[in-house]
Amino acid sequence: MSVAVAAKGPHRDALDEHGTARHDADAHRDTVPGLRYSPVMTARVRVQIRDGAGPPYRQLDDAVRRQIERGTLLPGDRIPPVRTLADELALAPNTVARAYRALEEDGWVEGRGRAGTFVADVLPERPSAADHALADAADAYLRRAAQLGVDREAAIRALRRRPF
Repeated sequence: MSVAVAAKGPHRDALDEHGTARHDADAHRDTVPGLRYSPVMTARVRVQIRDGAGPPYRQLDDAVRRQIERGTLLPGDRIPPVRTLADELALAPNTVARAYRALEEDGWVEGRGRAGTFVADVLPERPSAADHALADAADAYLRRAAQLGVDREAAIRALRRRPF
């Protein structure tokens, strides 16, 4: 299922002296040089939840991260409320809330109380190629340890005993 959801709210847009749509992020535009901000407070979140492609909360989390990385969602964009997105995707609200919590914990979005959830002004650093390769190697090691019947803690202890 593919759905585009537009966030809405009572404070959706305000017009400046030139008739240009502005929102809260515009107030920060001059204080954070180099960041692009959305000119409006509406964000479209395109998500496709597929059966058999992993847990729906993880699919949603990944889709929102990709849209932020690509610049489809800009710093300051308000993403749809949990219930709105849950209704559109035919998911339980707790599933969407879980994805939003994971995004917030990792620094991709920030909750602003009753104002909603917004793409963070300062995004998390992307891991370097070396960090990514090391994480892949660690995952492979832990999978192999599990195949051998060794639990995670024992596998980590075995690594610590090895000389570097």
